[in-house]
Formats: sequence, structure tokens, C-alpha cells
Amino acid sequence: MTEQFHLGDIAVDVVFKDIKNIHLSVYPPDGRVRLAAPARLSLETLRVFALSKLGWIKQQQRKLREQARETPRELLDRESHDLWGRRYLLQVIEHAAPPTLVLQHHTLVLQVRPGTSAVQRQEILAGWYRQQLRDAAATLIAVWETRLGVRVERIFVQRMKTRWGSCNPEARTIRLNTELAKKPLPCLEYVVAHELTHLLARRHDARFRSLLDAHLPQWPHYRALLNRLPLAHEAWGLVACQGVVGHEDALDLDDPA
Repeated sequence: MTEQFHLGDIAVDVVFKDIKNIHLSVYPPDGRVRLAAPARLSLETLRVFALSKLGWIKQQQRKLREQARETPRELLDRESHDLWGRRYLLQVIEHAAPPTLVLQHHTLVLQVRPGTSAVQRQEILAGWYRQQLRDAAATLIAVWETRLGVRVERIFVQRMKTRWGSCNPEARTIRLNTELAKKPLPCLEYVVAHELTHLLARRHDARFRSLLDAHLPQWPHYRALLNRLPLAHEAWGLVACQGVVGHEDALDLDDPA
């Protein structure tokens, strides 16, 4: 069931779900506000909650307007693409053979069959980014499992519209956004450390912060770096959530922890 109320000129969409806690989010590209809430709560209770966060909502909307955006990519020759915070030029070669994408020095060499569409080229690039992220994440997760004394059952690497990563403590699984492959490697390590720390401390509380401080003292710097880098052209990445964290904890681009 969905409802809506207004805080002045700000519309707040409310979605009632079978969940335990409230999640307040601000979505790109225009700063749409959404509340996901337990079905037992009244609309007036949620309006009061959102009103108490009005300053925070406006701050996130302002960040959306100011956040840099990547230029559109068409997968053409001499186009630039990022990997681990470094920029590479794309070289497109048409050849009657299965498609490949390899990194050679400062060049990304994309080989495709003649007539391959832009959409198909994007799919090849997306698959390559997924594999780059999966390989790097596997190495980092092994390090952080040992460091924190935890174990991850499964890693999901996928395009995520609203978050850099998430953790399901019960299932002991984590999800990582493929866009992280474009960012400096320390940003990925911060996300991995953040999510694995939730296996020990679910909420962004004092214990959670003390664990991050002890094992990755530079984490505020890496978080700030990640949040000021350009977002994907689709402009979905800046979603800030504030409220009580439920069973699955998400690391949004402007996460308060």
C-alpha cells in the first residue's frame, strides 16, 4: 500500500511493508523522498518522523544538485573509461570472432564482431567490470574475514540503483555495486570493511564505529573520497537513508556511518 504526504513543497511517498523499521531515502535525479515503513505505523506518525528529518532531507537534495556526473558513454574508439580510479582510452576493433575486452598498458581494447550494437558493447563492458570487481573483492574479503574473525557465505556483484553495498547478517551474504570497479581500490576496501563489520555489529552504533576505527582508521577519508567522485551518467547513485537499520544493512552513497 502506498500513500503520500507533503512537508511544505516536498512530497513524501510512503510505502508500507512487512518490515520492522523505518527507512527514509532521497532518490536521484530530482531528490524524490520515500519512506518505507512498517504497516502498523500511522501516516501521522511518519509525517512527524519525516518532519524531524527535514533539514537532513534538504541537505541530501542539495547534494544531488551539486554532485558531479559522468558524461554519457557510447563505447566508441578513443572514449575514456575508468578502472580503479585511473582513466583508460578505449580502442574498438571489429573482427569476426567472439568479443573480448582486455587492458593493455593505458588502453582498453574491445574486440567485437562487425555490426555489434551499442547496447551489446555496453553489456560486454558491464560483464568485464563485474569480473574485475569480483576478483578484487574476493581478495579483500579474504583479508577482512581473517582480520575481523568472520566468514562470508556468498558475494553478489551487480548493478545497484541505490547503494554501494549491503550485508545480510543472517545469510552472511554481501552485495557490491559494479560501479565500485571505477573507483580507487581503497574505496572498495572501505565498502568491504563496512559490510563485513556488520556481521559483528548490525547497526551504525558506537560499537560499529569503534570496530571500523580500530581496523581501518582511514575509513572517513575513503568514505568522503567515494562520495565526491562523479556518479554514473544515469544519476542514480546518491541515495541517503536515515532511520533504524533492519535485518539487511545497506551502505548508500552518503551513508551516515
